[in-house]
Order: sequence, then C-alpha cells, then structure tokens
Amino acid sequence: MHVLLETDRLTLRQFTPGDVELLVELDSDPEVMRYLSGGAPTSRDAIASRILPSFIAASEEHEGLGYWAALDRPSGDFVGWFALHPVDGDPRELRLGYRLRRSAWGRGLATEGARALLAAGFARGAERISAGTYQDNTASRRVLEKVGMRFVRTFKVTDEALTSGTFDPDPSAHFDGDDVEYAITREAWLATH
Repeated sequence: MHVLLETDRLTLRQFTPGDVELLVELDSDPEVMRYLSGGAPTSRDAIASRILPSFIAASEEHEGLGYWAALDRPSGDFVGWFALHPVDGDPRELRLGYRLRRSAWGRGLATEGARALLAAGFARGAERISAGTYQDNTASRRVLEKVGMRFVRTFKVTDEALTSGTFDPDPSAHFDGDDVEYAITREAWLATH
C-alpha cells in the first residue's frame, strides 16, 4: 500500500483496482452526490471502467499527486477520497478536491485532509492551489475558507469537467447551476503557516 501522507486521523493511500466497491458505495449515497449529480449515483460500470482507472493513472503520473483513498487512521475504514492534481499538466498550478462519506461529515476530516494536501502541494513547489464546489454547497465552501482559500469566481460546469472523473459521468444528471472556485497562493499560504 503506497501511502501519500498521514494526519492525526487520516491515512491517504493510493487507490488499487480492488477499491471499486468502496467508490460505488460512496457514490451511491444521494446526499454525497447531491451537489454533483442531484443525488443520482455513479454507475458501477463507470467507476470500474473509467473513474477508478483514471484515479490510479493520475497518482502514477506525477509522484505525490493524484487521487488518494482516505482511511480513518484508528479504524482503517474508508471514509472517501482526496485529490491534488496539476491543472493542465502544470505542477505549479494544482487543484484540490475531496469526497467523503456522510459518516465522516462534521468531524473536521475534510479540513484536516485539505490542509495537509495544501501543505504538501506547496512543499513540492506549487505556486497556486485551487478548488471548486457547487455554489450552494455551504459546507464545502466553509472547508475551503477554513484552510485559507479565498473565493475567486463563479463559473458554469462544462461537459468536459463533468466527465473528468471527479463529477458524475452523465452530464444530464448534473443539475443546472453555477460552481465556485476558491484558491490560495504560495505567498498567502506561507504568510499564515
């Protein structure tokens, strides 16, 4: 098991082909998928044939970047995933993401994992790290603000983004609305850490 990092309560490890059912269960919860697909689950076929292979490939392409399974350190239980990957292939511009099981909500795990990945990203030379969420997802917006990210813009999700592996693969499942982008620069991060 290749571990990217550990925090007080999380272990982030590389995904393996055996993780299909963990992702199926995560994406089958209508509340988890509420702001991604309007609550519609991601199909097992999409996860097995496209999403999980893309997660594994992303983590192999750039050492220390990609999509990582998040485990609760005390129990070893899967609680979701975190991502830190280059924007347009540029390792100086990274994108942060996460998706957690409902049982992990409200425990500060999203903040803990996001903060650890920001630190890791800036330690490896990133100049800017951004993240996006649906405009009405106030819980995720609060997480991004807690880790020091600031609102940048509002934008429409494109079909390409919907099929990138971090959103539901069926663009028709995504409901109409705007997403918001948050970001933090290396300079702003270092000024507070």
